[in-house]
Amino acid sequence: MTFIDFRSDTVTKPTEEMRQAMFTAEVGDDVYGEDPTINRLEALAAKILGKEDALFVTSGTQGNQVAVLTHCRSGDEVILEAESHIFLYEGGASSALAGVQTRPIPGIKGALDPLDVKKAIRGDDIHYPYSGLICLENTHNKAGGKVVPLQTMKEIYEIAREKEVPVHLDGARLFNAAVALGVPVSELTKYVDTVQVCLSKGLSAPVGSILAGSKLFIKEARKWRKRLGGGLRQAGVIAAPGIIALEKMVDRLAEDHTNARLLAEGLDTIPKLSVSVEDVETNIILCDIKQTGLSNDQFLNQLKDQGILAVPFDDGIIRFVTHREVTSDMVHTAVQSIKQMI
Repeated sequence: MTFIDFRSDTVTKPTEEMRQAMFTAEVGDDVYGEDPTINRLEALAAKILGKEDALFVTSGTQGNQVAVLTHCRSGDEVILEAESHIFLYEGGASSALAGVQTRPIPGIKGALDPLDVKKAIRGDDIHYPYSGLICLENTHNKAGGKVVPLQTMKEIYEIAREKEVPVHLDGARLFNAAVALGVPVSELTKYVDTVQVCLSKGLSAPVGSILAGSKLFIKEARKWRKRLGGGLRQAGVIAAPGIIALEKMVDRLAEDHTNARLLAEGLDTIPKLSVSVEDVETNIILCDIKQTGLSNDQFLNQLKDQGILAVPFDDGIIRFVTHREVTSDMVHTAVQSIKQMI
């Protein structure tokens, strides 16, 4: 059976152009700084993200954790949103690897209140840890792909600058946020000191993320990447599709957003299903199935029987994600199949 796969934009496969680029990539030893394709990718990413330098890392989690390790000392405190990816979905890596404690603050639709951030920054007291880092997430996964407003990022950054606390952005889907806002991605990154972006989600590269910041920061981050076993050799074969991802796959994210809204509207017309259509800003849809009386597993198993894949997201909430391999025709087919199922 061929499935319509809404589980995540991570399921996208590399394009034929990416595969050819991998095959023909010029390579060298990246640990020696001699892989020309890696060097080109990092320079391109730094330029696009508006930062001095960039580092290729194997995953978004590695990029975020290298950032924490580089910014912080053991015993520091990291301020972040209570349902952020770094807090919920990275295996407690910040405490396990960096020896820092996290201070989760509830946000509104994924966005921290700047005043709450200001209050959370520790004063000079022997009883307190140092506030080592503030982490933002844009778009916010757990909030359903919500875009954190530019003004909110700006206000938090100004507070952080005043208090001399660096700001890191988990921008796994930052290009989705930029496309939704209709601004260059550098408009968002100017309000953070460092940023991690994924190449392997909606941009369709098979592997990898980028960590960007100042030259001094990236120099230290490169050492932390090596300590974590992330120093790669002829890595150009996986950097080549990342270049195509950045150069050719960003603008088409708007199509995913259109399909997400189409799916949300379709699901919301089905009795016993509920979707907040106006909250669908990018490519993630959260569907409330509680009125069906089905458990998440029961609902997902019935979906699978219809040739549709999705994932549980919370009690009675199912997540659907649109991406390059989901067409508008597939969205219509899925909605009709679910109507027959319920």
